Amino acid sequence: MFLHYNTNGFAHHRLDDAVSLLADLGYDGIALTPDVHHLDPYRTSATEIDAFRARLERLNLGVTIEAGARFVLDPGRKHWPTLLSPRGAFERRQDFYVRLIDLAERIGAPLVSIWSGASEDVTATQDAQLDALAERLRPVLDHAKKRSVALTFEPEPGMLVDTLAMYARLAERLPGLPLTIDTGHLAASESEPYGAHIEAHAKDLLYVQIDDAPKGRHEHLFFGEGVLDFAEIARALNTIDYRGVVAVELSRHSHDAVNTARRAAEFLRKHDH
Repeated sequence: MFLHYNTNGFAHHRLDDAVSLLADLGYDGIALTPDVHHLDPYRTSATEIDAFRARLERLNLGVTIEAGARFVLDPGRKHWPTLLSPRGAFERRQDFYVRLIDLAERIGAPLVSIWSGASEDVTATQDAQLDALAERLRPVLDHAKKRSVALTFEPEPGMLVDTLAMYARLAERLPGLPLTIDTGHLAASESEPYGAHIEAHAKDLLYVQIDDAPKGRHEHLFFGEGVLDFAEIARALNTIDYRGVVAVELSRHSHDAVNTARRAAEFLRKHDH
């Protein structure tokens, strides 16, 4: 497994400084959340992207890309528009994902992790909304395929696709859709034992985000502060012979980013066996 750290947990750092610190702390790579202050997909030049890729290569850091920037598309509404937004708005989310795929190809990232967004049409059935989501995802998936970048899908509490069961319903419409599992979301949305969900989705799982959470609540906590047993999580990943990236997802810890990243690496290295 390769240990990455999400740059949304370094929101108060310059990106170059963040990656240098993470390299010093022994991380294998970064989970880059392109944002208004970190390689803004709408303002960063190709020259700047190439320079950043060269920096990652000098530091021997891998990179994955996450699409969770809060206000990069609309400064007044968090995570809006989404693929479930009305026509005239959801196209902006499609364009954003296309930009991230192109960035991934240029920067050498093998995957981009995305989610559905929240439902906006209270009159539509879940099946109708899943049909719309799949239809709007298809051109993005086609673009990713042309760029040899995997588009992997994360169930997110509070969104249309909020559980692994809902992911499965979407994957029926988009066969072969890769899966992102956030361990904290298991605690927030799934039943125990949590490691069993990892084993059950072995054939779909391409990417893992790791954090703790309280039972039934979507709140990213440091390891040991929620209900997850990380020895169990590690056993499940070892059972399925998972060899991909495990990305620390502690976006609300930027006020103590360096200390949190250090503690996270120490904790997870102890469980990486």
